[in-house]
Amino acid sequence: MNALKTFAFGLALGLGAAVAHAETLDCGDDTLCKIEATKVLKVGTKDDYKPWSYRAADGSFAGMEVDLANALGQLLGAKVEIVKVNSANRFEFLAQGQIDLMIASATDTAERRQVVGFVHPNYYSSGYNILLPKKVKATKWDEMAGQTICAIQGAWYNKPAQEKFKLELLAFAGTAEVESALQQGRCIGVLSDDNMINVQLADPKWADYHMPLPTQDDAPWGIAVRKADLDKPWGVLVAGAIANWHRSGKLLELEKANGIAESAYLRKMHEALKDHLATQ
Repeated sequence: MNALKTFAFGLALGLGAAVAHAETLDCGDDTLCKIEATKVLKVGTKDDYKPWSYRAADGSFAGMEVDLANALGQLLGAKVEIVKVNSANRFEFLAQGQIDLMIASATDTAERRQVVGFVHPNYYSSGYNILLPKKVKATKWDEMAGQTICAIQGAWYNKPAQEKFKLELLAFAGTAEVESALQQGRCIGVLSDDNMINVQLADPKWADYHMPLPTQDDAPWGIAVRKADLDKPWGVLVAGAIANWHRSGKLLELEKANGIAESAYLRKMHEALKDHLATQ
């Protein structure tokens, strides 16, 4: 079975999983059953990663990833309870059962799959780069060797960027702390997701900054469940939902609605799944 047929198969199974468990009372370790029984879906996401997940002016959670959480809640007929996580604690929260699902701009890596279950297909993709003042004219990564660069604690790219390019990283728990350190001159730039940097550069606030270096290590983002749930009804349902979001174009729509430039990855996935399912 090729990848596209697997997605379609997961879609069919996933959307039927809720019906199969609707009457189950003794849930045991069945996460989908528990969600259906309580009518509450606990989703971990960030509150400082605009426009993917952040706090709106009224204090509520907003962003593309929050929209995805709400879409799953609607599918299940469940109330979505957003739980704040950050790059350093998001995997722990999921593994310990404090949340049922993690949608927190997490790159899907082999190392992380030892801790949580990343559901396929992936829902986004990005690489890493450095936000630099325009006065810094560097165009090659080796020019960054020995420079102090601010970063977010727990980001997957911190270690490879540091080892490969000999960066001196100054890591903080959140985006606000990173921006403050940059403004104070404690670092010359910020190591970040290239999608996030593009969003920042569209804001007049960052008019004096640019991204002159080539993006490194483009990699997919994953929605995650607990490892034990990956091949069970909950993981299968989430996989089916993601496949359907790609097929229908919902991910592209939500990306646009949240002011994010179109992702080549989302366009590719939509065209592939749309064409495949339309001919069946």
